[in-house]
This record gives sequence, C-alpha cells and structure tokens, in this order.
Amino acid sequence: MDLTPAELTLLGLLVERPRHGYELEEVITARGLREWTEIGFSSIYYLLAKLRDRGLVEEVGEPNAGRGKARKVFGPTADGRRACARAAEAAVAELRPVFPPVLVGLANEPVIPPDRLRAALDRRAHSVAAKIAELRAATAAQPHAPRFAHAIFDYSLAQLEAEQRWLSAYRAEVTATPDHEEGRP
Repeated sequence: MDLTPAELTLLGLLVERPRHGYELEEVITARGLREWTEIGFSSIYYLLAKLRDRGLVEEVGEPNAGRGKARKVFGPTADGRRACARAAEAAVAELRPVFPPVLVGLANEPVIPPDRLRAALDRRAHSVAAKIAELRAATAAQPHAPRFAHAIFDYSLAQLEAEQRWLSAYRAEVTATPDHEEGRP
C-alpha cells in the first residue's frame, strides 16, 4: 500500500496523536512542513477521507467543539500505524528520483538569451542564500527540537549548500563564456 508524501505526512502526524483537520493545518504551518512536502490546507480533508477509506485512519473520541463548530478528530488504525512505519522506512531507505524544475530550465537553456540566463542564475543564487539564512535561523530558534527535526533541517541545509556551490561554479562558467560561444540556436 503506497502512500504519497502528503498522505504519509498526515498519517505520521496522526500517529503522533489524534488531531482534527484544522489542528493538522496548524502543525503543518508551525513546523514548516510545506518546505519539503506538497500539502495544501484545502487538501487536508480530502487526504483524511482517502486515508479513512483505505482503513488507515478513523474518527476517534468525541468531536472537538472548542472553537466554533464540532471538528472530527482522526487517529490511526493499527493498519495505519503499520503502513506509516513501512512507508517512512522506505522513504528513508530508497533513493527516488526527484524532478526539480531547474533541470527542465537547464535542458532548455539554449533558448534563454545569455544576459537573461545570467540574471536568472543570479536570482536563483540570491533565493538559495536567503533560504539558507532562513533555515539556519529556524534551526537556531529550535535548539531543543527532536533529533529527527534537526536531521530534516540539516538535510535541507546540505542540499541548499550543495546547490549554492554548484551555482557559484556554473555562474562563473556562464560569465566566462563569451555570448557568441554559447552554442545557442
């Protein structure tokens, strides 16, 4: 039973403890989970319904009526706990392809005028540096976070720092190549 990254994220949050949809949204936002998984607020209830229909989560206890209307609280089933553990282990163990849009852009680089390519690479370098600073600040703000949270930040930082090194080298190469030697159509 394969789980999408969004399904695994929600199921993992419910394995931590039962929650209602709005609380899931609050946790996703507070932890910055959208930095590494695609999960929108509008899809939380859709995903909960899918997980429920697959027998991985169920309504537990009484609906939470703390603020406004009653909210259904969901928790994992025994099958849900097992599926979460298997999917999380596979996500850690298996090297899976990623499809970053930057690679599609690079594959089509010949159609980008040289000055616009340099500007695009400069903008990307600025964005990467800003994201690195943001992640370092977030890490520093959570010194007592659990080991897995630090691992997520460390992994993300390592990825961005590797991209920063690549960008620096590639920007130097692009800048050093005269426009007429770019091999453009």
